[in-house]
Amino acid sequence: MDNNWLNRTEALIGKTNLEKLQKSNVVIFGLGGVGSYVVEGLVRAGIQSICIIDKDIVDITNINRQLIADTKTVGKNKVDVQEERILKINPLANVIKIKEFVSSDNIEEVMADITSKFGHIDYVIDAIDTVSSKLEIIKYCYANNLRIISCMGTGNKLNATMFEITDIFKTSVCPLAKVIRKELKKLNIPKLTVLYSKEEPIKTNLSTPASISFVPSVAGLLIAGKVVQDLVI
Repeated sequence: MDNNWLNRTEALIGKTNLEKLQKSNVVIFGLGGVGSYVVEGLVRAGIQSICIIDKDIVDITNINRQLIADTKTVGKNKVDVQEERILKINPLANVIKIKEFVSSDNIEEVMADITSKFGHIDYVIDAIDTVSSKLEIIKYCYANNLRIISCMGTGNKLNATMFEITDIFKTSVCPLAKVIRKELKKLNIPKLTVLYSKEEPIKTNLSTPASISFVPSVAGLLIAGKVVQDLVI
């Protein structure tokens, strides 16, 4: 497969920057409504080496917002479905897939395994919901001087124009961001790049966050854009 499919990308960012993307190694935790679109944006921009991490299978309730979820993928491992989609876009992609729930018990092992396979890691994306896991990923990246962007809450939101990428300590409104700010202060971690929404969460009668197609997707593509621009600077 030649690079003709990336001609328009090369025209926009230049050959040197495209080559940087193709040589970059990116790790993404979480393949849900946000994460699946992050992967899509990165792979279509030219990222060839990508590690995808998610323990879940595709559920029917994912169909309203997750790129990899449809009636034919329900019940399948998310990492398997995501890998198949990546390789349909770019058959030359180097995909590492890890079907794990990341915690304090395995974060060191998981990251060491990825590093041994990639040689180095250029960027980490946290697109998961579990606070304890998010904090373990953030702590690891801070301790090892790895670039990371972390996604805050996208559930119970309707206005996709209110997303912003900034430092965690400049955030407001978002309940998840409030929790992360508090925990990072305890850990003496002074900064973290995040995507968050300034929209007040909509109250529902559900025990789980409500969602819609065009909100987490926008968040994912904004994160992909941030990662690509950081990698080519």
